[in-house]
Amino acid sequence: MHHDATVAVVAPSGPVDAAALRRGVERLEGLGMKVVVGQHVFDRQDLPYLAGTDAARAADLQAAWCDPAVSAVFCARGGYGAGRLLPLLDWDAMRAAGPKVLVGSSDITALHRAFAVELGVPTLHGPMPGSALLGGEEGPEPDTLAHLRAALTGAAAPVTGDRVLVPGRAEGVLSGGNLSLLASLCGTRYQPSFAGGIAFLEDIGEEPYRVDRMLTQLLQAGAFEGVRGIALGSWVDCGDPYPALRDRLAPLGVPVVAGLPAGHGSPQMSVWLGALGAIDTESCSLTGPYWNESQAR
Repeated sequence: MHHDATVAVVAPSGPVDAAALRRGVERLEGLGMKVVVGQHVFDRQDLPYLAGTDAARAADLQAAWCDPAVSAVFCARGGYGAGRLLPLLDWDAMRAAGPKVLVGSSDITALHRAFAVELGVPTLHGPMPGSALLGGEEGPEPDTLAHLRAALTGAAAPVTGDRVLVPGRAEGVLSGGNLSLLASLCGTRYQPSFAGGIAFLEDIGEEPYRVDRMLTQLLQAGAFEGVRGIALGSWVDCGDPYPALRDRLAPLGVPVVAGLPAGHGSPQMSVWLGALGAIDTESCSLTGPYWNESQAR
C-alpha cells in the first residue's frame, strides 16, 4: 500500500465513540494516509449494540470497497453486528472492484471469512481506529501502530509467542480469527475450514469451558480436517484456557504455537489472513503471512 493511499473507515459492527475514532483517524493520517469516513459511521438505531441499521452499515462497507480511490477499508471497531451484513452485500459488485485491503479484528472475523469465500482476497487481522490501541487518549500503542504500518507495506516482522503446545513446523494459508465468531459461522455458507492451512484463533472474556465448547463445535463440524498447524493469539480474560486448548487441539497431531500478541491484547500485531505463512515452534513464531499488491495483480 502506497504511503499516500486513501483509506476508508466504516462501522459494520458496534456503535463508535466519536472522540476515539477522531484520534484513531489522526494516527492513520500520521502514517501518511488520506482518510475518508463512511456516511453512517455515527448512526444509531433501536438496537443499542449496532452502529445504525443493517442496510446503512452494509451500504457504507460496500461503497467504500467499490470506491476506486480507496485502497484499504478499516473497520472502526468490533463489538457485534458484522455477521448480519453478509446476506446484504452485493458480492458481484464487490468482486468487480478488484483487490484491496480490509482491516479489522474481533467481530470483523465474520467479514474476514466472508471476504475469503466470496472475494478470495487476503485481509488484515489488525487494530481498528476506534479501539483503545489506535484511538486511545494516551496516544497509539507504539508497537501496534508500527506493526500495522509494516504489515500494510509487506514488511512486517515475525510475531513471536510465549509457549509451544505441540512442537514442529508448518506452512500454509493462514485463516481464522475470533473463536466465538468462527463458531457462530458453523452451519452457514461461511463455515470455517482450515484444510491445508494454519488456523489462527483468539478470544476475549470466555470461560475455559466455553473455549472448549467452541473448539468442540469446530472439531465436530470438520473445520480442522486437514489443518497443518495452529497459531494461538491472546486469550484476554479467559482464565487459564491452556488446559482446554491443549486437550482439544494437541490430538490433531500438528504443531501449535501459542501466546502470540495478536487478538485483543496489547500490543496487537497485524496478521494477514488468506496469505501464506509459517509457524515454527523452535522460534515460537509466526512468519508472514506476507501479502502485497503485486501478488494480487
